[in-house]
Amino acid sequence: MFSMILVEIVFCATYSQQSTTMMGRTLLGVLCLSGWNISSCLSLQYHYVADPKNWTEAQTYCREKYTDLATVETPEEMKQLNKTVLSSGINLEVWIGVYRKLWKWPDNYTNSGAEYRNWRNNNRIINYDFKCYVLFHNGEWYGHDCINAESFICYRGSQQNPEFVYVSVKKNWSSAQRFCRENFIDLATVKNHSENQNIQSLVPEYTYSWIGLYWDPDTYWSDGSGSSFRWFSYGYGYTLHPMSEVCGAADLENSGRWWLLNCETKCPFVCYSVRSSVVKRQVIKLRMKPENSSMDLNDPAVKADILNELQDRLKKNGLSGVTLKWREQPDGKVFHKERKMSKKKKKREKTEL
Repeated sequence: MFSMILVEIVFCATYSQQSTTMMGRTLLGVLCLSGWNISSCLSLQYHYVADPKNWTEAQTYCREKYTDLATVETPEEMKQLNKTVLSSGINLEVWIGVYRKLWKWPDNYTNSGAEYRNWRNNNRIINYDFKCYVLFHNGEWYGHDCINAESFICYRGSQQNPEFVYVSVKKNWSSAQRFCRENFIDLATVKNHSENQNIQSLVPEYTYSWIGLYWDPDTYWSDGSGSSFRWFSYGYGYTLHPMSEVCGAADLENSGRWWLLNCETKCPFVCYSVRSSVVKRQVIKLRMKPENSSMDLNDPAVKADILNELQDRLKKNGLSGVTLKWREQPDGKVFHKERKMSKKKKKREKTEL
C-alpha cells in the first residue's frame, strides 16, 4: 500500500481589460462553476447613472465612460446590481444592457427599408401569440398563428431588386419558408410601400398570404455576451409594441425584475466595468498516490510532468489563462509522506468539526 502524499498547488488567474473584458469574465465564471474555492467571483463593478437617457444614449455613455450597459450573468450579479442602485436611494426602473429585436426578415435583411411596416389600422399593440405575419388582399399586415395554412409570397432576384412570386398552395409559415428557399430565394421581404403594392396586386381578393416577417423570441446583450441568465417579470411580453426593438429595464420596486420598454423612454441606467487587473490566488492541498513507490516525486522532471498534466486537464475543462505552480515547504521540498494520524488526534479533529 503506497503512502499518500500531501502537495499544495497555487494558481493565479489574471486578465487585462481587452476584447471588451469578456475573456476575464468568462474565466472567473468557469472557475466558480468548476468548484474552485475562489474568495470572490464577481469580477465586475456596476455604476448607477442618474441622468435619464433613452437606451441608445445610455449605451453610448456607458461605452465611453465604462465598458457597456450592465450585463447580468448570475443571480449574485443581479443582487449586486440591485444593491448598487438602491444604495443611491433610487427605487425606479433603470436601463440595463438586455434588448430584443422584435421582428425579423428570414433573409436577415437589415439595410434600408428593413423597418417598413404596414400594420392593420396602424395597430400599436400586437398579440403575443401571433408570431408570423400575413399580407391581406388590401395590403394590410395581420398577425397570424404560424401553424395556420395560407398561400404565400416568395421572391427571386436580389434583395434590392426582388421579383415577387405568388404561391397559391397553402402551407404553414415554416413550410412556406422551406418551399421558397428550395425553389426561389426566401419568403418575401417588403421594404417600402411600392413593394407592398406590388405584392398586394398578386394576392387574390379576401386572401391572406404569408410574407417573411416573424417574431424573434430571443433577447440579446449590448456587449455581445452569451449570458443565458434572464430575470424578466411574469407577463412582460404578453403584448408587444410593433416597433422593431424594445429594451430592458430593471424594476427596483419589483426585486429588479426586468421589463421590455420602448427604447426611446428616458430612464436612469446602470453601466458596468471590469477591474483592469484581477488576480485570484488559491492554495489547494492534494493527496497523491503514486503508482510506483520508488518514484521520486521531488525530482524536478517528475514535478514538471505532473504540473503539465494538471494544466492540460484544466484546459480540457475550458479553463485557460490559469497558472499553476508548486508551493515549496520550508525544507525546499514539495512532496512529503503523509504521517499516520493517531486515534486521539483523529477523535479531536472529528470533535472540532
